[in-house]
Amino acid sequence: MPRSPRLLAILACGLLIARATGDEPAPAAASVYRGGSAASAEDAGRAERIVAACLAGLARQSSISARMRQIARVGENELVGAGQYVQQGIGEDQRFRFESSLATNAAAYTMLEVCDGLAFWSYQKHADLPASLNRIDTRRVRAKLEAATPPLAQAEAITPHLGGVQRTLALIRESFRFRSVEGADLDGMPVWRIEGRWHADRLVALVPGLAGKAVDGEVPAGLLPENMPWSVVLSIGKRELFPFRIEWFAVRGPRPAANREPEQIAVLEFYDVRLDEPIDATAFVYKPAAEGYSDVTESLLGSVNPLRP
Repeated sequence: MPRSPRLLAILACGLLIARATGDEPAPAAASVYRGGSAASAEDAGRAERIVAACLAGLARQSSISARMRQIARVGENELVGAGQYVQQGIGEDQRFRFESSLATNAAAYTMLEVCDGLAFWSYQKHADLPASLNRIDTRRVRAKLEAATPPLAQAEAITPHLGGVQRTLALIRESFRFRSVEGADLDGMPVWRIEGRWHADRLVALVPGLAGKAVDGEVPAGLLPENMPWSVVLSIGKRELFPFRIEWFAVRGPRPAANREPEQIAVLEFYDVRLDEPIDATAFVYKPAAEGYSDVTESLLGSVNPLRP
């Protein structure tokens, strides 16, 4: 499961795929970018600390259960979807199930990720393309991280390297640098609203044509490929340190687009979030046929490294 395709799927067009239920309302879409223009070093440091604490807290929750809804705009198409995430256990005992879908009138995108503690399974079905099913040996991933420098803490979960909500947030944190934080209200809940923008080196690694285009350490929004986000905004609960809302912003329309403001192109919301409550253990049982899947452990191990501090 190489990093770049999943990163592009998450960041470029919000395809955090799932099983659409058809009866969940899509989240309200803000049309104009609301990020600040300047950020102090103090704000940036505070924003980084909150996001790091959020990711660490997700790994240490005894259980998480949440429903989700999402919307993404790709060109003139609007994709709407829903899904569910459940997680249980800490460290080596951590298991999770993440299922979601996006659909238009013409196509559907489906993803299911299940980790039972021994193996991680990833099923994806994109529109009319053949479905794929991959398997990863989680014990080998843990061994690789424990042998790294610095080593993975013995009690730490490897979920951020595999899938689920932790993987989503970890990928964002690897590729974006958080620059501002402000208190806000999300449906009556106090949250930290934190903005991040691309780390220029990570962006150029994905889009080599942007090399040398950075101004004051940032590539202008209008130079990015259409539908590729320029910034991300996280709404993290002040009490729970849970990422209740993730928004991606980009400049839409033909290039060059120097004079247009970034607009929201994708949003992912978690609701009905329940922490530290019992989880049905059958959620983590996944037994596909003995044939028809690919073991991609070896390819993943080549890109597995400790997360940035």
